[in-house]
Amino acid sequence: MSREVHVRFCESGRGKFPPATRLREAELLRFEFIRVEKANFPITILCRVLEVSRSGYYAWLRRPLCARRVADEQISNEIQEVHEQSVKRYGSPRIQKALLRKGRRVSRKRVARLMRQKGIYGRKKRKFKHTTDSNHQYQIAPNVLERNFQTERPDQVWVGDITYVWTLEGWLYLAVLIDLCTHQVVGWSMSANIDRFLALDAFDMAVARRSPTPGLIHHTDRGSQYACPDYQLALKVNGFQPSMSRKGNCWDNAVAESFFGAIKEELIYTVAFTTRDAARQAIFEYIEVFYNRQRLHSSIGYMSPIEFELANFHALAA
Repeated sequence: MSREVHVRFCESGRGKFPPATRLREAELLRFEFIRVEKANFPITILCRVLEVSRSGYYAWLRRPLCARRVADEQISNEIQEVHEQSVKRYGSPRIQKALLRKGRRVSRKRVARLMRQKGIYGRKKRKFKHTTDSNHQYQIAPNVLERNFQTERPDQVWVGDITYVWTLEGWLYLAVLIDLCTHQVVGWSMSANIDRFLALDAFDMAVARRSPTPGLIHHTDRGSQYACPDYQLALKVNGFQPSMSRKGNCWDNAVAESFFGAIKEELIYTVAFTTRDAARQAIFEYIEVFYNRQRLHSSIGYMSPIEFELANFHALAA
């Protein structure tokens, strides 16, 4: 048991002290650890293993909380609230920005420290698996976008891609179109089949929602769904300029890849979907309720896509 206490103490981050840390500060950290772990181990054993006296621990408990500790507790409660509101998706950068929006001025380092102490963690990104099928005979459009991911207004550039979601009924495929200026998902579609109709449904939704003017740059990978005559005809009818990534180069479509990385880590990897319908409902809520309207995006000043558009392009949106 003594070894287990030592391991948990070290894993909590309290077992390592900078060389300049005073002995008193280390003792206070041990007292705090005992307070947290007393539900799991007897206080006598905790004190013995951590080499502090029981009388010292109880005396520490009876002292009034210092202002710093009181503030830490208050901030920790606010961190927990924001974390729960994000469905446990936010890490310290977004939580810190969310607290600033609520009027709580706190540094990111302090937020990260308090999150570690309370065992609060955001979703971690995994490596993205590229699944584009470019083995076809259709004509490939040049890379007009050339990784220029900065645009001045909405509906100047859309980027699109397709990914897959596993359910117990089989694969469900998701196609999206994202506005490069606001990062809003302007069109999306889901199907059990990965074909041109999946991509065209997402395209039709985006056009119906946004009514963009001719000249919009439409960038995707070289997949057959986008290179096929039906899809290229839809682009031509609307006056859009097609653009495609270089072969095997996911960085040319980094914004779409980033969205798929987010939805996989924040939703898809956290749920075992029993049916395609269950996955459809969850993905719909993620895109329309959370991602477009609530999620804070670092690339647009920690605002949601719709909030960013309303704040910066209100006349256009109206």
